[in-house]
Amino acid sequence: MIAVAGGALWIGGLVWQIFIALIALAGFFELVRIAGRMSQNKAVQAATFFIGGVYIAWAAYRLGGLPQEVVLGIVAVVIATDTGAYFSGRTIGGPKIAPRISPSKTWAGLGGGMLAAGLVSLGFFVSNGGGAFTVIGLAAFAIGAVLAIVAQAGDFLESWLKRRAAIKDSSNLIPGHGGILDRIDGLLPVAIVSAELWYRVHP
Repeated sequence: MIAVAGGALWIGGLVWQIFIALIALAGFFELVRIAGRMSQNKAVQAATFFIGGVYIAWAAYRLGGLPQEVVLGIVAVVIATDTGAYFSGRTIGGPKIAPRISPSKTWAGLGGGMLAAGLVSLGFFVSNGGGAFTVIGLAAFAIGAVLAIVAQAGDFLESWLKRRAAIKDSSNLIPGHGGILDRIDGLLPVAIVSAELWYRVHP
């Protein structure tokens, strides 16, 4: 999947937009499944799908229009968050953030994810000619750290929805890894927040 996504991003243009549309479509189908299992109330199902559908579509729309280097930075921050959180959580352990929603998430993991994402964000800034020890460099680190919190919030949101629906994975589309929403739960909110920040600076 990483190779396919990376290839589509490298080619860019229509190929990248089609790839994003296919991922979003798969996410919509998984959302229908989750909404149907969360409640027998049709109004609740419709509201869940509508709000979730807007959420997915918003992220897909923004990802499809951002420059390649920005998308790469977004993906790198999300991967850094997951990697940093995993290793620091496993190494340090400690209190859980919300054990009823996601039993494996710890405050130490969140801290490690924030540090890793901040360093990746700072690395992108430095690689583009910026200085690490400047006000803007520190701001780049801070933005990465905040985006790590946003990514974890997206992860918690999907975990909460799955618990309400009494399912482990959003689907079985990816053998051994669950569904599309399980893979992009942190990417969705980070894409939205990052894009809105980007377009504020580059209208």
